[in-house]
Amino acid sequence: MRAMTEPGAELAARAARCAQVRATTVALLDGLEPEDAQLQSEPDVSPPKWHLAHTTWFFETFVLAPFLPGHQPVDPRWAYAFNSYYEACGPRHARAARGLLSRPLLREVLAWREAVDEALLTLLSGPVDDEVLRRVELGLHHEQQHQELLVMDAKANAFAQPLRPTWRPRTLPRASAPPLAWCDHPGGLATVGHGGEGFAFDNEEPRHRVLLPPFALANRCVTNGEWAAFVADGGYRTPGPWLSDGWAWVQQQGIEAPRYWLRDGEGGWLEHTVHGTVPLDPDAPVVHVSGYEAEAFATWAEARLPTEQEWEAWGPREAEGEGRFLDDGLWHPAAATPGEGLRQRFGDVWTWTRSAYGPYPGYRPAPGALGEYNGKFMSSQWVLRGGCCATPRDHVRVSYRNFFHPHQRWAFSGVRLARDTP
Repeated sequence: MRAMTEPGAELAARAARCAQVRATTVALLDGLEPEDAQLQSEPDVSPPKWHLAHTTWFFETFVLAPFLPGHQPVDPRWAYAFNSYYEACGPRHARAARGLLSRPLLREVLAWREAVDEALLTLLSGPVDDEVLRRVELGLHHEQQHQELLVMDAKANAFAQPLRPTWRPRTLPRASAPPLAWCDHPGGLATVGHGGEGFAFDNEEPRHRVLLPPFALANRCVTNGEWAAFVADGGYRTPGPWLSDGWAWVQQQGIEAPRYWLRDGEGGWLEHTVHGTVPLDPDAPVVHVSGYEAEAFATWAEARLPTEQEWEAWGPREAEGEGRFLDDGLWHPAAATPGEGLRQRFGDVWTWTRSAYGPYPGYRPAPGALGEYNGKFMSSQWVLRGGCCATPRDHVRVSYRNFFHPHQRWAFSGVRLARDTP
């Protein structure tokens, strides 16, 4: 017999968290018109409306349908439109054509969300099978991932338009970054991976030990000013620092600078942000660079990218020196704050590592459709760590593993340098 959780403070807290996360997703639409919510500027990007619908489909499919007696989907046809990659759940609309889904209308998707939210709160009024709580928590973290994706995608959609509309007009604060310095780590045996209480995705487990040689990490992320020096030194015109695949990508795509950088006509740079196109801040972390670019810059700087084990082995998360998150409402990285030790380890920009995204020793995906969530993507991708300015603050943890293909750069991805030490 499965364990049950009775009505009380725990269920009330779960219901409140569910309502808060779901409301945050809808609030991201502020400043977007229905036409904006329909756009898909490239195959990697999804329309904001699709994110709103897909996260609703997730709860309806994996929580309400199996656990709320009598629940019927608002429209069974929508499952085909808003399934992402779950083969076990049946056929689905092509990812690259999500922008063609003019139906259901945005207002219908929002009404669907309200109906599903009401059903979720009914289910969480208890008593509740503990498997429901596990799936709801997974669904909420899945939704927080899509909150970040929604910001990434809406920014890409705006940049692709000739008028480059401003999503949320405001002035970005500026500050001076601390000088680059190195923080030494002695290496040795380290334990990585999720352990103990709290939520984690299956790709963060099992917890295991690794042996690390001594190394050092830069105290902060690479800045726009430092990257501009790389550009001025011919970084995108010289094959020397590039991996072979990276150099081929640069040539094929005509890459000359990080994504969203624009020439100002006077020899300087502008940067497109969700707050409009602004002069490039030399002290802010460089953002929207690919793994190939990160690797080339590190080589040019006579350093290297960290491994994900080095990044994680640095120790537990501490709030001091953290960067911006989705909750701060700016959705653009800022200069590191002064202080000792590592700054910006969490927030501002995801840190590219040189670690391939693969299974930890002993990893086994969960059975069924939910087992498709992470394991089947463990091929040809690199790991990123630490969260960014579009990541919800309570969504990241030390063991969290993000992953992208090394040519992708529409995420809020940046660089922290590493080097070997004697």
